Amino acid sequence: MRIMSKLALLIILILFCLAGTVAYFAFKPLQLSHKPLAFTLNPGSSLKNAAFQMKLAGILEDDWSFVWLARALGKAGHIKYGNYQLEKDISLYELIEMISAGRTERGQITFVEGITFKELRALLDAYPGLRHDSMPITDSEILKRIGAVEPDSEGLFFPDTYNFASGSSDLAVLKRAYQTMQHHLQDSWAKRDSDLPLDSPYQALILASIIEKETGKPEDRRMVASVFINRLRKNMRLQTDPTVIYGMGDKFDGNLRKRDLTTDTSYNTYTRAGLTPTPIALPGLASIEAVLHPAQSKALYFVARGDGSSYFSESLTEHNNAVNRYQLNQK
Repeated sequence: MRIMSKLALLIILILFCLAGTVAYFAFKPLQLSHKPLAFTLNPGSSLKNAAFQMKLAGILEDDWSFVWLARALGKAGHIKYGNYQLEKDISLYELIEMISAGRTERGQITFVEGITFKELRALLDAYPGLRHDSMPITDSEILKRIGAVEPDSEGLFFPDTYNFASGSSDLAVLKRAYQTMQHHLQDSWAKRDSDLPLDSPYQALILASIIEKETGKPEDRRMVASVFINRLRKNMRLQTDPTVIYGMGDKFDGNLRKRDLTTDTSYNTYTRAGLTPTPIALPGLASIEAVLHPAQSKALYFVARGDGSSYFSESLTEHNNAVNRYQLNQK
């Protein structure tokens, strides 16, 4: 019995020493080459490959201890790829917990009202915290990837600030922005005023994008919407400059000339009646709400006062007088 007791005590001491050794290596601060230290785990990385990448980054002195401890903790199959940043000393155990939980470096990107999809793509392509999966593919392919059913990419993405884990796909951000726009658009459409001359939420989106580009001051937005709604009811052409500019594309040099207003394109609302084929920019929620709840007025015209606001008129005579007062006299 005495021999068995001594043997049991020896085994306990060995296990205690082994546990102490494991704890020492697990919780000992790693010798980082510098701080902060940023590193990336590539998509599809295995446990061994992730350890090798961190060794190359100057985080691990050896990769076997990381692999061994991760397996012992049951984290071998839970490594999350992405961009990480170490701001302070960290232990091997904390490192494993961090990358298995996917606590990557966070980023955010803002889509502002009034930008085109071309400008939005350039913004995404230039953002360093995203994986640029959309860069080599066409607009139509992007729509397929994110599950969009609309015929064109313009105006489909809700302007807002989007947070994401660094290293995320830009397609994932676009999908969230698309779904957010659909949520707001469908919700607003369901609560719209009656008797609007619009047949679908997409038509509301088109008109909202025009209002977004035409409104200088927020308080004018519902009146601008009223003018366009009244014109649509009377089958009058919208005659709005931003649609002409959009239709000109790269040909627009910053100056809109009389010949531009008379040169027909599918977006020239001086030469064509009705709405444009697609939106012309990203509309914000305020512009969508203005379309679906326009001010009650008989106004058919408006002109910029020069201070960002607009003067609204019910008759062409009144409008021409306003043009003389606010624009021609300023030249």
